[in-house]
Amino acid sequence: MRILFLTHAFNGLTQRLYVELARRGHALSVEFDINDAVTAEAVALFRPDVVLAPFLRRAIPMEVWRRCPCLVVHPGPEGDRGPSALDWAIMEGAATWGVTVLQAEAAFDAGPVWASVPFPMRPAAKSSLYRNEVTEAAVVAVLEALARLERGDHHPRRPAASHWRPLMTQADRRIDWETDGTASIVRKIHAGDGSPGVLDVVDDGRPCHLFGAHAEEGLRGPPGRIVAQREGAICRATVDGAVWITHLRRQASPGEPSAKLPAALVLGGALREVPEVPAVANGTTTFRDLWYERRGAVGYLHFPLHNGAMSAGQCRRLTAACQEARRDDARVLVLMGGDDFWSNGIHLHVIEAADSPADESWRTINAMDDLCHALLTTTDRLVVAALHGNAAAGGVFLALAADRVVAREGIVLNPHYRNMGNLHGSEYWTYLLPKRLARAGIGPEGIDAVMARRLPMGAPEARALGLVDECLPGSVAEFRRAVAKLAEDLAALPDLDDILRRKSAERETDERVRPLAAYRDDELRRMRLNFYGFDPSYHVARYNFVFRVPHSRTPLHLARHRGPRGVMASCRAIGRTDQKPSPPPSGGRGLGEGGAEALDMVPVAPPPHPDPLPLEGERE
Repeated sequence: MRILFLTHAFNGLTQRLYVELARRGHALSVEFDINDAVTAEAVALFRPDVVLAPFLRRAIPMEVWRRCPCLVVHPGPEGDRGPSALDWAIMEGAATWGVTVLQAEAAFDAGPVWASVPFPMRPAAKSSLYRNEVTEAAVVAVLEALARLERGDHHPRRPAASHWRPLMTQADRRIDWETDGTASIVRKIHAGDGSPGVLDVVDDGRPCHLFGAHAEEGLRGPPGRIVAQREGAICRATVDGAVWITHLRRQASPGEPSAKLPAALVLGGALREVPEVPAVANGTTTFRDLWYERRGAVGYLHFPLHNGAMSAGQCRRLTAACQEARRDDARVLVLMGGDDFWSNGIHLHVIEAADSPADESWRTINAMDDLCHALLTTTDRLVVAALHGNAAAGGVFLALAADRVVAREGIVLNPHYRNMGNLHGSEYWTYLLPKRLARAGIGPEGIDAVMARRLPMGAPEARALGLVDECLPGSVAEFRRAVAKLAEDLAALPDLDDILRRKSAERETDERVRPLAAYRDDELRRMRLNFYGFDPSYHVARYNFVFRVPHSRTPLHLARHRGPRGVMASCRAIGRTDQKPSPPPSGGRGLGEGGAEALDMVPVAPPPHPDPLPLEGERE
């Protein structure tokens, strides 16, 4: 089938569906929901069998859904309607929830139902539920709906009853620190996680949106008071305990865009008298973003970093943790990452907030390289990268620095850098990628297939290219159990000492052929141009990403119907071969080709951030 994705952004759910449908041989193209005229033009150009809308903040125009079947992915059970579906489910403590695929009509979320898949809720942030339970249910529901559409023998049903729930406002989310308990506060922040957060006033008096809540058992203080800080997070006392808040975003004002940042970075000097309290591994409920544990002959290093982003400081802490783990005599070291993300590479938000983003970029990429080097030179044990969640850019190559890469089948990888303003990338990828491809029997031509396509791939596709050694099915919990079994089996191998000797010898041989320092120097020479050179593409793309500048066009690697080939193919389909590619309508604020393709979005001035509708899952 010809399927046109209509989406607010190419977020995690959209990427996962794109990968699943491409794997099944469908012809796909993507159009960002910029305005009605652009959407109608995309449908006219691509002539899809169906429009699939996995992530929208506006209604599909009537002229489109009357012309072509339009299937909307709604993160709620059958009959649920409204823009804050998952927010309300979390706030109200729903035991089960679901995803519904329905046909677009005039009434919002009220069209005929093509598929509906339930799932049990767990106590987690909205963005985590969205990336896991919602995404998995959406894949099942979309595949079911498309199969029915393709057969042509299905009659979608009308919901027996429907319930409209309004947009959740900040008044609904408001925290009363004098009366709300820890569980209530955590639930409110969970319901706003990703976007828009919970608007509140912190100690220094400026309104901030709160993100990343974790209950705390051991700390106490006057309700609302910041009583501790830890690795960038702050701990605020409640009437019955305390809650950690990892990230804040200042309330934006005209001409002053605001980014989500580690809480301590936002508050700065206001935390001068607040003690830094380390986490104690005693089973107490608390916040931790990095810890090591030993089980049998296996050591596990966990680093569930927010959105998988890694600042220079976090990279240095993780490098130190790897070095500390080497003092342990575990035969296998498993790099666990986090449940939602393994790693997405350098922390663009922290870089953007620095006095000199170029200098902070340089510090961060060097810290990432130091971390990769520590893993590449760990020859006294097997290192396993266990990818529970998605990974991108430098995070993918950080995983490839391990001896063995194991991935959950449902994750999405973006092993390329070019979408961030033609960034070259480092993390020793020029050493790791050819080596991995060669093991899979793929020559140098495979490098472009990985680095230049700029498209996501699933774990099975990554395995075919040699980037992943093993794909394991199931949920995050099932994957975690399977990884533990695999690591224990590796640690028990009777010939493990011989394997480690061969690993050490191979590293010595590779070092003689070309030292790791030579790969790093060459990569960093190119990165220096990205950071300090005359081409500002990386800095503009980073700004756009951090401040969520609205898209002005869909990149051509996604909108295949807008490239010359796509337009000509569409013209041939309707008997017109004299048509030239038309520019986007003026309402679409279309840009020219060339540099605009790499930047995707170009800010004319710092835009306001009204948050007209909450995102159902944070943009990755």
